[in-house]
Amino acid sequence: MRAQPDHTPAPAAPYAPAPGAPAELLAQLREDRRAGQWVPAFERDWAKALDDARHTFSLTPLHEAVRTWQLRVAAAPDVDAYMDSGQDESGFVDLDDVLGGRP
Repeated sequence: MRAQPDHTPAPAAPYAPAPGAPAELLAQLREDRRAGQWVPAFERDWAKALDDARHTFSLTPLHEAVRTWQLRVAAAPDVDAYMDSGQDESGFVDLDDVLGGRP
């Protein structure tokens, strides 16, 4: 009897948002005080992801666009708290460096 399984476990599936996630995210962005900046930026990123998906026959660009924007929205309260604290921001780190650049 062997201690090791005789099959290889399936690799973890890449992140895949729920089917309604883009629409929910867009609605959330429209309600935010940054809607004037964020909604056009999301729509631009989404359009690029759609175009990339058409050319690659992969949903990965769409998933990455949603995930990036979900992370931005989740980080917004912390960014607001930091900005409200009055701390020096001259040595900032670009959000794209933290989250990974846009495709």
